[in-house]
Amino acid sequence: MFSLHKIAESKGSLPFCERDFARAIEQDATFPQAKPKATLVGDPAEGHCILYPELNADRGAPAMWDIYGQSAKPANQIHKPLYTPAQRARRDASKWTLVQAILAPIQFLVFLISLGLIGHYMVTGQGYGLATMSILVKTALLYTIMITGSIWEKVVFDAWLFAEAFFWEDVFSMLVLALQTLYVLALVLGWWTPQQQMFIAMVAYATYVINAGQFLWKLRLARLEGQKSHHSCTSLALEHPASEQAAREDLVPNKQWAGLIS
Repeated sequence: MFSLHKIAESKGSLPFCERDFARAIEQDATFPQAKPKATLVGDPAEGHCILYPELNADRGAPAMWDIYGQSAKPANQIHKPLYTPAQRARRDASKWTLVQAILAPIQFLVFLISLGLIGHYMVTGQGYGLATMSILVKTALLYTIMITGSIWEKVVFDAWLFAEAFFWEDVFSMLVLALQTLYVLALVLGWWTPQQQMFIAMVAYATYVINAGQFLWKLRLARLEGQKSHHSCTSLALEHPASEQAAREDLVPNKQWAGLIS
C-alpha cells in the first residue's frame, strides 16, 4: 500500500481517513493517479472522508468515500461542514469566541432599547437626545464587535474577513457598518434633517436584523454539526474502537476539550 500523502494533499484530515482511504484509492481505477493532486478532508460531523481530486475534462465529479473506503456519492452532492475539525478546535480554544458570545447579546439589547427610543422620537417628536445617544452607543458596539470578530475569523479561518463559511454574514455586516457610519457622518456634518437621519439609522437597524438572523442560523448549524460529531464518535466507538480513538486524537488535540465529545 502506498502512502496517501504521495497522491493527496491532506487538509484537516482525520487519522482513520488517511489509513483507510489509501486502500480505497488502490481499489479505484478512476482515481487520476496519472496526475496525483487531490485534497482529502475528514468530516466527522457527517462521518465521512471526502476526496477532491483535480479533475480532467473527461472525468466526472470526484467520489466521496466513507471512513471504511466504500464509495458513497459524488463530492458535488456533499454538504460542506461549517468547520473542519482543526477550525472547530481553534474556535473552542480561542478567547475571542467568548468575547463574541458576550458582545453579541449586549449589542442586541442596545438595539432593542435604541429602536424603542427612535420610535418614541419619530411618533412624539420628543427624546431626540436619548435616541441619538442610543444610536451612537449601538454604532460603537458594532465597530467593537466587527474588530473583535475579524480577529476571531483570523484565528479560526486564517482570514481577517470574508472567510468562506461566513462570507455573506460579513457582507451584510459591512453594509450595516456603512449605514451606521453614514448616520454618524450625517449627524456630525449636519447632513439632512433629524428625521432623515433617524430614517438612515432605521434602515441600518433593519439590515442589522437580517445580519443577526444570518449569524443565528449559522450558530444553529454549528450546534447541529457538533451533535452529529458526537453521535459519529459514539457510533464509531461501538463498532470500531481503534478508528474512533484516532478520530478523537485528531478532533481534540488538547486534552482539556476531551470531555466535550465524551
